Amino acid sequence: MFAVLTGCTPQSSVPEGIQVYFSPKGGATEAVVDALGRATNSVLVQAYSFTSAPIARALVDAHRRGVRVNVILDHSQRTEKYSEADFLRHEAIPTLIDAQHAIAHNKIMIVDDYLVLTGSFNFTKQAEEHNAENLLVINDPVLAKKYMENWHAHEGHSEAYEREARKRAR
Repeated sequence: MFAVLTGCTPQSSVPEGIQVYFSPKGGATEAVVDALGRATNSVLVQAYSFTSAPIARALVDAHRRGVRVNVILDHSQRTEKYSEADFLRHEAIPTLIDAQHAIAHNKIMIVDDYLVLTGSFNFTKQAEEHNAENLLVINDPVLAKKYMENWHAHEGHSEAYEREARKRAR
C-alpha cells in the first residue's frame, strides 16, 4: 500500500557501496572483523556495549599492524562483567568513556576515513547469536567525514577509561 501511495517501489537490491547484515547469525561480526582486517590507517569506534572477543581481537590486530585505533564506550562498560575495555586498554588502545550522556548508544566504526559501520548491532556475542539487529557497512568518504566529526565531538567530553568495582547486590 505504501508503495502505491507514494509511488515508491521496494528495492530488490542494495545500492552500490552498501552492505547490510542482520542478526542473529547473519554475519555481522564477521563483517566487522573483515573490515578491521583491511584497515590500513585508522579505526574510530563508538560502542554502547562491547563484549565481543572476536571484534576486540581484530581491533588489537589492527593496532599491532600500526593502524591508529581509538575507542569511546558508554559508561556502563566500566562495570560490565564481560566488557572488552580492560583488554583494549591493556593492549595500549586509547579507550575513553563518554562522560556526558545518560546513555552513549552509538554503535559505529569509521575505518580509514571512508568506511562507516553503523546500525543497531552492538559489538557483543549476544547481538551476533541471539538478538534481532542490523549492521550497515557503507563505503562513502563524505558520510565518514560526518561520522568522524561526531566522533571527535564525543571525544571532547570523554574521559580515560578506568574500571570501577562492580557493586554487589545485598
